[in-house]
Amino acid sequence: MPRQSIPLAIADLSQFSRALGAQLAVRPDRAPSHLSLLNMLARAAGFRNFQHLRAGAVPAADPAPPPAAAPEPVDLRRIAKVAGLFDAEGRLSRWPSKRAQQILCLWGLWARLPAATPMSEREIGERLRALHLFGDPAILRRDLVDLGLFRRDPDGSNYLRLEQAPPAEARLLIRDLAPRSRP
Repeated sequence: MPRQSIPLAIADLSQFSRALGAQLAVRPDRAPSHLSLLNMLARAAGFRNFQHLRAGAVPAADPAPPPAAAPEPVDLRRIAKVAGLFDAEGRLSRWPSKRAQQILCLWGLWARLPAATPMSEREIGERLRALHLFGDPAILRRDLVDLGLFRRDPDGSNYLRLEQAPPAEARLLIRDLAPRSRP
């Protein structure tokens, strides 16, 4: 007579082995430990040990997808203020004192610098001089690197724009400045 396979689904194998251990503990000095029971159960199921069983376990499907991330908050007044710092040709007229405005300005400049083009310190300085009116390309260059928008070789010889998705406010500013930068 063939043997009938009876499936047994156990939600928590650890709790199951504790209950089984309690039933087997007729003589506490001879009862197997919790881990020993887990290993015995795993070997009976065809695995080397409990760790092998855990490694082969298929994760349960998520009942619902995670909630969509909330859109980034956008401060339209800040974008308008920062856009006002750029002249009709898209050049930055002055360096703002507030860090949040500085960061937006840097994103605006970042978008106008060439991608995938290694530049020397002199080249990036010349490009930045053409993009601002207050005469301090060094502060812009340092802040672009510090913000992670550009990579600089340790000796300062080469600069390279790092490609990344701008935050929502920066995207709006870049879109607003685009018509100003056309010849």
